[in-house]
Amino acid sequence: MRAWVWTCGALLTTSTAATAQPVAGAQLAETLARTARRVEDYYARARTLVSTERVLIQPLGTDLLPIGLGRRLLYELRVEWEPPAAGQPDGDAQVVRRLLTVNGRASRADGDPGCIDPASVSPEPLAIFRAAARHRYAFTWGGTSRIDGRASVMLDYRHAMPADPEIVWKDECVSIDVPAKTLGRAWLDSETGEVLRLDERFEGQFDVPVPWKHQRKGSPALMTIIRNDTSIRYRRFAFSDPDETLLLPATIDTVSIIRNAGSPRVRVTQTFSDYQRFRTDSRVVK
Repeated sequence: MRAWVWTCGALLTTSTAATAQPVAGAQLAETLARTARRVEDYYARARTLVSTERVLIQPLGTDLLPIGLGRRLLYELRVEWEPPAAGQPDGDAQVVRRLLTVNGRASRADGDPGCIDPASVSPEPLAIFRAAARHRYAFTWGGTSRIDGRASVMLDYRHAMPADPEIVWKDECVSIDVPAKTLGRAWLDSETGEVLRLDERFEGQFDVPVPWKHQRKGSPALMTIIRNDTSIRYRRFAFSDPDETLLLPATIDTVSIIRNAGSPRVRVTQTFSDYQRFRTDSRVVK
């Protein structure tokens, strides 16, 4: 879990990845293998797509209702991934953003992003299911369900490798990575193995000391991460010439609560639309 916090607000975004354990025996291993193949196929297709991402960063009150208008961002987004060559290590996919507008106005080339703004380059969430990343996580069988009218299986996961928390300050922002505190659940299509939904939450609480040079007068010297809930939903988008339907990200909803942060309660809503498909790899020319 990685959090970006500053004296005017705070946000947690989870960084993720587990070794398949035989809790459900062969069924779990078969499901993970099928989903890994689906993710590889998704990356091969996603690298030819460009979409629009709309982001609303909304401060919340103690009742978790919105306060003010929030911060609105518009991005052009794509996925970058290169299939590994024979004998070469497997590379990770990345989400790449280009900021277009801030609160409806064209962004400035020299404008500094806010601490809560999505990163210009970030890991692609489905990488946790790739065979090359599976050793980082522990998956367990969560049962069966239905989601969006589709029969699904549920897999729970958590980070399987010991790692110390990583806290890095940059000006008034701080990056907090606490992988041991991240728990996740995925809903997978029972027939295809495609990911229909991916949820993550922060387990327990975590105290973050604030160095004196980053403290404001009269502010506490300790922040406490209390909550970070993230839910990614996928839905099918239709393309023509040739006709094709792809399961792609539709929304990401995150609610974070950090005691003693400037904006202790924040909801970040990301909505994806206007997917465009290209016959060759997509590249954005500035």
